[in-house]
Amino acid sequence: MTIKDFEDLIIYKNSRVLAKQVYDITKNSSFEHDYRFVQQIRASAGSISDNIAEGFERQGNKEFQNFLYIAKGSCGELRSQINRAYDVGFINEETYRQMYNDCKRLSSSIFHFITSLKNSEYTGTKYIEDDSNSSYE
Repeated sequence: MTIKDFEDLIIYKNSRVLAKQVYDITKNSSFEHDYRFVQQIRASAGSISDNIAEGFERQGNKEFQNFLYIAKGSCGELRSQINRAYDVGFINEETYRQMYNDCKRLSSSIFHFITSLKNSEYTGTKYIEDDSNSSYE
């Protein structure tokens, strides 16, 4: 299968699901008075998909890898915030375990995708020479 858009990537799709879960839980009344924490956890969740998208759009394999590492870091940041949400009683144990495991799986998937890019000979579309623009007559 050829990936033409970042929306086709499983890691992107999974990051969107996780971000939606974060938005859903932060609508809960237990988060109601901690506006800063709500902003932080939502930003971390959004950062995962945003960095996957931005890296893909750079059209270079190495740049994409760098943005995927940032996305993976944001996934770790989100996991830490999920720990904190559980520790202070904002989420119950079932929600905590489900979201924690989703973060771990997504982080692992991002890492495996990075590894496959590192092992690929493909450098990216921005390095493909376009012969139609090479003539300046």
